[in-house]
Amino acid sequence: MRWTSEEEARQEIKSLVAEYYKDFKAEDRSHGRSGFKPGDRINYSGRVYDEREMMALTDSVLDFWLTSGRFAEEFERSFSEWIGVKYAHLVNSGSSANLIAFMALTAPELGERRIKRGDEVITVACGFPTTIAPMIQYGAVPVFVDVTVPGYNPDPDALEAALSPKTKAVMAAHTLGNPFNIRRIREFCKKNNLWLVEDNCDALGSEYTIDGETRYTGAWGDIGTSSFYPPHHITMGEGGCVYTDNPLLHRLILSYRDWGRDCICPPGKDGVCGHRFDRQMGELPLGYDHKYTYSHFGYNLKVTDMQAAVGVEQLKKFPDFIRKRRENWERMRAGLEDLSDLLILPEVEPDSTPSWFGFMMTVRPESGLDRNVITGHLEKNNIQTRLLFGGNLIRHPAFDLLRGTDGYRVSGELENTELIMNNSFWTGVYPGLRAEETDHMIRVIHESVGRS
Repeated sequence: MRWTSEEEARQEIKSLVAEYYKDFKAEDRSHGRSGFKPGDRINYSGRVYDEREMMALTDSVLDFWLTSGRFAEEFERSFSEWIGVKYAHLVNSGSSANLIAFMALTAPELGERRIKRGDEVITVACGFPTTIAPMIQYGAVPVFVDVTVPGYNPDPDALEAALSPKTKAVMAAHTLGNPFNIRRIREFCKKNNLWLVEDNCDALGSEYTIDGETRYTGAWGDIGTSSFYPPHHITMGEGGCVYTDNPLLHRLILSYRDWGRDCICPPGKDGVCGHRFDRQMGELPLGYDHKYTYSHFGYNLKVTDMQAAVGVEQLKKFPDFIRKRRENWERMRAGLEDLSDLLILPEVEPDSTPSWFGFMMTVRPESGLDRNVITGHLEKNNIQTRLLFGGNLIRHPAFDLLRGTDGYRVSGELENTELIMNNSFWTGVYPGLRAEETDHMIRVIHESVGRS
């Protein structure tokens, strides 16, 4: 076959990819196959895509631009407009997004607000480890407060007791899509001149309203982070994002993401700043190449354009994904209401409209039921379950060498954190689930507690 132009070749190749999708992938179980029957596997999450993601991925492969490029630029521009912040920067994972968000706050440019080794960051032990790992790796001190049930988010009433002269920030996640009390936590941070970092990896698309103003979660704090791992709200396979409205933090995020360099030129481009050979920095000679001048000890955590191409198409589908997640959560909530004497069912945070990541349940201690028996019954019936990540992170072997040291601090009693570790679990509400699958989960959960 001979093509008259590269564009003609691209279109032909992409049309073949679309046909391939329709012939071999459209019935993929992970994004909705017809004919569900009890016993079929119900995952807690999965990829939801069609031929458009595969065509975009092919388009980027044909470019053979193997680092960040035109698709990354398009995603960052579209994402920042959608979420309502000025600056959005793609990284290779949500964990890297948390790392960059934290490390940006350690930069000398921030003066007295800079987080130094030994400074404290208020957070929770009930969550995912990469929210707190950057603090520990750097030498800052996470200060753990308890969470609420059934909100599963930081208890605002516990913040004042956790405060010390060394406190510099609050960094915590919105749990399973349910926003934490942004109003009170934001007020606490403003009152005490603290940074607020929203780990938004499990809550993309959730909304919160303060005094009549509604914003997406991640856009209320100083920095927001997102993950695009396959189970999350949208996917790039691997991928994440760090976003802010603060121009200085924007520059710092770019620097720490891109090797720690001072230059802001994108990959493959020179001279964007107009000062490549006319500066003197550090103890370098005058005119040393700005592209190889490093103002921070950074990393290389960029996303590839192939990942970003998938994300560009996912973002177009996102409003429908949010709607379906909310519908599935509401169906689960209504179908399990009669078990509220046995299970603590999730509640929506006031002033919020969540974009749910999962449906959380906690076995009431007085019920006499065993969480592991319930989840075992669900798994035996091919329904995938998850615990609330680490449950209580300080119970994990990663903390063995830190116990009894000043490497972390616990403020108050972590009573609800312990309850969640022992009694809580969740199931999926992702947009690939159909009503019959959600109804089947409801039936099997009833069976698992003896109310079939």
